[in-house]
Parts: sequence; C-alpha cells; structure tokens
Amino acid sequence: MEPKTAVYVRHLSAPHQTESLTKFQPLNAELKAELKTAIYELFDRAGGASMLKESKEVFIKPNGIDGQPYCYTRPEAVEAAIEYWNEHGAKKVYLFENSTQSNATRLVYAVVGYDKICRRTGAVPVYLDEDKTVTYEFKGKPSAKDDPDGYVSTTFEMPRFVVKNLIENRDKNLYISLPKLKTHSMAGVTLGVKNQWAFPCQSARGFDHNYNLANKLADVLSYVRPDFTILEGVEGTIYGHYPVTALADKAVLPLRVLVAGKNVVATDMVGARVYGLTLDDVPHLKIAVERGYSEGVTSLDDINVEGDISMYTEKYPTDLYDAYPPDVKVIKGKKRCCKQGCQNNPLTLLQILYNDHGGKGGWTMVMGMGHDPAEIDAIEGKVLIVGDCAINEVGDRLIARLGRKNVYLSHKCNSLADSAAAMFHLMKVDPMVFVPIPLPKALWCLTLSKLHGSGALVPSPFSNKFKTV
Repeated sequence: MEPKTAVYVRHLSAPHQTESLTKFQPLNAELKAELKTAIYELFDRAGGASMLKESKEVFIKPNGIDGQPYCYTRPEAVEAAIEYWNEHGAKKVYLFENSTQSNATRLVYAVVGYDKICRRTGAVPVYLDEDKTVTYEFKGKPSAKDDPDGYVSTTFEMPRFVVKNLIENRDKNLYISLPKLKTHSMAGVTLGVKNQWAFPCQSARGFDHNYNLANKLADVLSYVRPDFTILEGVEGTIYGHYPVTALADKAVLPLRVLVAGKNVVATDMVGARVYGLTLDDVPHLKIAVERGYSEGVTSLDDINVEGDISMYTEKYPTDLYDAYPPDVKVIKGKKRCCKQGCQNNPLTLLQILYNDHGGKGGWTMVMGMGHDPAEIDAIEGKVLIVGDCAINEVGDRLIARLGRKNVYLSHKCNSLADSAAAMFHLMKVDPMVFVPIPLPKALWCLTLSKLHGSGALVPSPFSNKFKTV
C-alpha cells in the first residue's frame, strides 16, 4: 500500500486580540512569536534546507489580492517565511504577486506592508502585473465557438517571471505558496489552488469568470504547482473572501490554525474541511482530482493529517452576507446569473462601499440573462449593467430610453475595474479611501507601476467625480 499523503495542521494557542475584529490590528507579540515558531516547524517537518534545489533560490507567493483587512496573507507570516529561508541557505528569496483586478500590485505591497518586509529581509519584491508575458492555453474545455458552454477565451497571458522560474526551471527553484485561509463566494474556498489565479494577467481574468471558473483554475494548476503550501489561518473568512470590515465580527473567525503540505490539492482539501466543506462544495478541487492533478489523493481518507481537525464540525457559509443598501434595486436574469462573475463580484463591492464607506444608493443594477422587458422598461434614473450577457440583452434598450449618461456598463463576466469605477461614481465614494497610505505615496506607486509597464486594470483615482464607463 502506498503511504498516505501528509498534511500538517498546527494550532496556535496564544490569544488573539480582545477588541472587535472591525479594528484590524497587527498581531500581538505573543501570537506573532508563536506564528513564526509554527512556520519554522512546518518547514522543518517538510525537510527544511533539503527542500532547496539547484539554484538555492526561493519563490514565495502570498495572497496579496488587495489591502482590505483580512483578505491578504498576514505580513507576520510572510516575514517569518522569508526569514526562515534566509537562515536556511537560500541564495535569494523572491516575494511575487499579481493582485486582483482593479489593483496595482506595487500599491498593494505598500498598503499591506510587504514592501517594508522586503526591505528589512532583503527579499526581492516582484510585481507580476509589470512583467512581460507569454501566451498559454486554457485547455480544459473547448471554445464557445464549438460548444455553447465552452470558453469565450481559450488563451491567456502568463507573466514571463512565472514561466521562466516556476515552469521552465521548476526543477531548479523552490516554490512556496502562502495563501490566506478563506472561503470564497464564487469558488467555495480560496486556498493554494486558487492562489495561482494570479498567474493569468488581469486582462484575461474577466473572461469565463462564470460557471467555467472552476475549470480554468484547474487549467492553471496543470501548468504549475507549488512545492509546499502553507495556509495561513490566524483568521479565516466566511461569507466569501473579501469581508466587509464593519461586519468582521460576523465574517471573520480567529481560527489560529495553519495547514500545510507538499501536495497543494490535498492541503486545500484539509483547509476546506476546516470550514466543513467537501469536494462537492469546491468544484475546482473536484475537477483537479478528476483530472489527476492531486497525485492520487481522492478524499481525506488518502491523507495522513498530522494534527487535530476533529473540532471543525460546523459547515460555514461561503456565499455573501445579506447586507446591501435598501435603495439599490438588483435585477437578476431568470435564465442565467452566474454567482462566479457578474453576480457576486459587484455585490461584494456594493456591500463594502455601502457598509464601510457610506456609499449612496438610489440606482439600479442589472445582471445576467433572461429579463422581463416590462421590468427593464420600468427602470428609472441611473443603472449599472454588469456582464456581457445583460449588456447584450438590455443595454441598447436602456440607453435608448435613459440616455448613455445614465447607463453604466461593466463588460465581460467580471470586469471588476469597470464595476468599481461605476460604483465609485454612483455611490459618491472616493477610490483613494481604499488606499490608507499618504496620497503622495499612493500616487507615486501608481506612477511607478505605469512607468514599469503595468497591465493592471485600475479605475481612475477620479472616477468618483467623472463617469468613465
């Protein structure tokens, strides 16, 4: 009998903050020290310095999608991981990321403090959105030209840094994935496999961010997999991956757990189990198993869990918490409205702008396909149409009646930058409130990003003042 795949679970006993989680704070000294000790022990357990390969270079991928509290890997964990490899023979450590749509990675590093960590530790910060790219194929499904449920886009641009160091030279370089332990309102969970959604450039992520998202996550996994994954669960999120700060006491759990392993699919399966979720709840993990990307692991029975997970008996919610402005009417198509794209992405932003930043209502959002013409004709005032399905079906009709100045369009399945630009203007929210650093530094980061060729899709800093979509 083949030995079972090992996944390590470590619990932290030091107390978390006693104040409300709506006030995001650095870790206290005791918890920070215990977190570092646990990360060191996990690397040691996996082989320590013997994990280094020919180049002795280490590539660490955190989850740095955004600067919203609790949605990114704790800086304390990132710094501990870098320090470990500095102390265990690494020639060079790289910290690389490609933040979510609507964000420039260089700016996110400045907001969350990854830039300061790199300066302290000597790690090399890498902003994948500023890199040149190589074309790759999404191979999991045929084109929509040949199959109505196929991919609208069958190719994507991969940063050359990833291609060179993690694919072409994977036998020479050590790749560590360090994601946050989160549920996800569109993917079930966002852990090690989902952490690699940073590898398609932002311009490619808006296509097929619908019922095909799980297949595309597995497609990326077919090209590249980490050598070791640590899921940082000092806190974990429920109700999705992007919690409303004002609702953090409902949406954030101080779990104080780390889950780690060399097999990223197996590690994610145990991470999902923390939330009471199975493969049936996480389609991209199920597809990864079916395609043979899990190295023979098909269930928890194939995993040797080193640590206790028996206390995780509750199935936590992954879909969005119901906290929306009462005067924003949301009209969903009756035939199709994919929560993986044009539904939950704009709804996430809507609830954050409303609850955290006092965003205004008094407008309508239309999404999906299969609308009642009478309901569309009853819309008055300003309207945001999200997703190509809805735009193609009702866009011209609404523009003809209401005028282009009152109709905002967010194309593709998930054009987060366009949705953000529209809502900043509709809700009268300054985009710079999402950047809690001095304005000159924020603008300098954005300028440097552009000067270095960033392909990030970032809404205008003045989109609250001027309609841009």
